[in-house]
Amino acid sequence: MDRQEAIDFLLDHYDNPRNQGELDQADVSLTGGNPGCADIITVQAHFDHDGKIDAVRWHGEGCTISRAAASYVTEMVEGMTPDEVEAMTFEDLIDQLGRELVMTRPTCATLALGTLKRGVHEYHMHKRAQEDL
Repeated sequence: MDRQEAIDFLLDHYDNPRNQGELDQADVSLTGGNPGCADIITVQAHFDHDGKIDAVRWHGEGCTISRAAASYVTEMVEGMTPDEVEAMTFEDLIDQLGRELVMTRPTCATLALGTLKRGVHEYHMHKRAQEDL
């Protein structure tokens, strides 16, 4: 993706956010923040009976990069299992968002993914502990 394509991609997700809002019945709900940019993003997810994300939402405030990345991340993770979410890398996300643009603000670009990964990890560990009982 060239620079202009990356700009257009980010602006599209910023101007037309996907999956923005709240879930009533979330299995995962976690808020993350980036004090350096005043970004605050809450990510929520629900898992179906097969253990895959069947609904994911985000809400919050922040810069263009953090909000566009939150929109994109929620699109990416639909249908994933906790293991698949936990295996996602920040480097891959940065490449997909347009490394040249977002490397000036990597914390903003990875806020939603990091928040979701922490929430999914906690959910996954809790589910495993329940299964071991």
